[in-house]
Amino acid sequence: MSKESHSGADERGPGEARVRDAAKGRVGKLPLSPMAKKPTYTARTADKHELYQLAVQAPEAEVEFVGKNFKRLRGRPARLVREDFCGTAYSSCGWVAAHPENRAVGVDLHKPTLSWGEKHNLSKLTAEQRSRVTLLARDVRSPNAAASGVDAVLAMNFSYWIFSTREGLRDYFKSVLGSLAKDGVFFLDHYGGYDAFREYEENRKLKGFTYVWDQAHYDPITGNKVCHIHFKFPDGTKMHRAFSYTWRLWTLPEIQEVLHEAGFKNVTVFWEGADGKGGGNGVFKPAKKGDADASYICYLAAYS
Repeated sequence: MSKESHSGADERGPGEARVRDAAKGRVGKLPLSPMAKKPTYTARTADKHELYQLAVQAPEAEVEFVGKNFKRLRGRPARLVREDFCGTAYSSCGWVAAHPENRAVGVDLHKPTLSWGEKHNLSKLTAEQRSRVTLLARDVRSPNAAASGVDAVLAMNFSYWIFSTREGLRDYFKSVLGSLAKDGVFFLDHYGGYDAFREYEENRKLKGFTYVWDQAHYDPITGNKVCHIHFKFPDGTKMHRAFSYTWRLWTLPEIQEVLHEAGFKNVTVFWEGADGKGGGNGVFKPAKKGDADASYICYLAAYS
């Protein structure tokens, strides 16, 4: 995916909905999908979790990507997935809604966010679909029978960057490998490019609000960075630092190396194709080489 500018609404940074637009029309609409009607938001009335889901997540696209590529790699459909750092379990709900045999386990440490997901996401599923979702308030590295023997583990939205040392990241990857079925696959995403090291803000207008991705600080000695998400509204109000992250900015070669160190024998990078207009087309294919873009988002699949 190429980028020609460094600012503005057309820029595709990590805060972009990534493949939401490209996925429209290719995936059956899930019951969680936002309504087309433009809502009225203000800083006082808006719910930050709802805005996050609208601005950042694309469960329809993730469901399609994971389902298609698991079958391509293993020759059978994936049925049981574990969503690590699941937050509101948006993707877990999307997974079970996509097929009557799909099951999901969502794991997250933050109980209030899990409770929000139960109230606002699981409630939109049928009773039968809800029975196929299990939410666990625990560390993603903690062993649990309900979270083991899964077909696929998902670590999306770069949340695994919370592990700031190579040892810590390797330990997490080892725990994932130990919780997968014999032919299981670990799916994770990554963003990079030279813009990833810059301190800057990216604004993107959506229906009823503006999403602001703020790369507030980067330390080149430690590799640590601090990012925030802000939301701005048509009435002039702003939800400042609705979400904040302290991460290690891992490079793509480092991630692949640590996955191998953790015991994964195979790591495939899925690179996004170009739309011919300086942007991405939402189609991710296995690749050995990438482009030196200002900003890119890719997926990885690790398996043994």
